[in-house]
Amino acid sequence: MIRWSPGLLGALALAAPICTPAKPIAFADGTTVMAEYGAGTMKEIQIFYAPEYNYSVGAGHVELDSDEMPKSRSITYARLNYLLHRWNLESAQANIFVWGGAGSATGNTFRGTEFAGNAGAQADFETRRVYASLKTDWQGASDFSHRIDTLQLGLAPYKHDYGGIATWFVVQARDYTGGLHRGTEWAALLRLFKGGTWVEAGVTNEGKIQAMTMFNF
Repeated sequence: MIRWSPGLLGALALAAPICTPAKPIAFADGTTVMAEYGAGTMKEIQIFYAPEYNYSVGAGHVELDSDEMPKSRSITYARLNYLLHRWNLESAQANIFVWGGAGSATGNTFRGTEFAGNAGAQADFETRRVYASLKTDWQGASDFSHRIDTLQLGLAPYKHDYGGIATWFVVQARDYTGGLHRGTEWAALLRLFKGGTWVEAGVTNEGKIQAMTMFNF
């Protein structure tokens, strides 16, 4: 059992300002709502509740559309997220998350509804000025298999204080498998974060809108 000493609470308060990237687990007894929009390729919404600090449960819905051919998927799933390891350093934090779940899928290249699986992982590292994350997320069924790999690198022009607005300039590289997109999709994003609200938006190298928002409460 963790003893919530004043020193530990103080350390968590100091660490809180750097906890900026989108994560499937925010804090114990916390709810996370995330939504992502990639013009012409992906739309997703997720909601997770964390009974403890190291795992959360919830559901999501993702719609995938190929920009190479007339191919679309609609997947609804339930999922368990688990914090595999966390490093709390003096002025930085790093995390490894894994997840898995199952649900149902429909699409325009097969008939009816299919059982679908979801699995993935995320590793991230952050200070108050530098951020990096690598995420892989797989959705599959008997008639399709799609994996989305996302690398993000971010820089903050100033060290933000807890309660203030954090600003990040983020470069994103993303690969889609399964015929959704050809080549690597690059995006330049502006991220703003304050308290439990986080939002980022920008454009890809093809001029398409990329946006994401997250709420923790």
